[in-house]
Amino acid sequence: MADERWLELNESELNRFLGEGGTGVLSFGADAAPASIPVSYGYNEDIEAFYFRLSLPPEGRKAELVDRPVSFVTYRETDDGWRSAVATGRLEAVEEASYESTTVQGMWGISIPEVDVFEQPREELRFRDFQLEPETLSGRTEVPSEP
Repeated sequence: MADERWLELNESELNRFLGEGGTGVLSFGADAAPASIPVSYGYNEDIEAFYFRLSLPPEGRKAELVDRPVSFVTYRETDDGWRSAVATGRLEAVEEASYESTTVQGMWGISIPEVDVFEQPREELRFRDFQLEPETLSGRTEVPSEP
């Protein structure tokens, strides 16, 4: 790994990498170590916003963390080597936004992949939709090593 080099993705490359969505890790700021969870995401490049559908069980800790600053990381191996993206900011609850807002309108253009990793059926869980309009967003790509 010491010989690994990387380049910053330009806007077009970053949008192509993020596509319409995928999976990543959402980390919530905390007093000590951040709370990090695997999530599925949707991405709307027209407004440069991420969307998350989070389960918020009453006994869970996520409900008290959604108001804190977050960072989101997605990573994937491609034919050209690894690519990653990092976004930071704050989540905005979609149901709290007005119907005409870009938050709600932007959600119509995405599809969040469904991943079942729960101990109970999805229909028994409570989900809420959130938007992350990043304060910072960057991407990197591996530079192939020369033989």
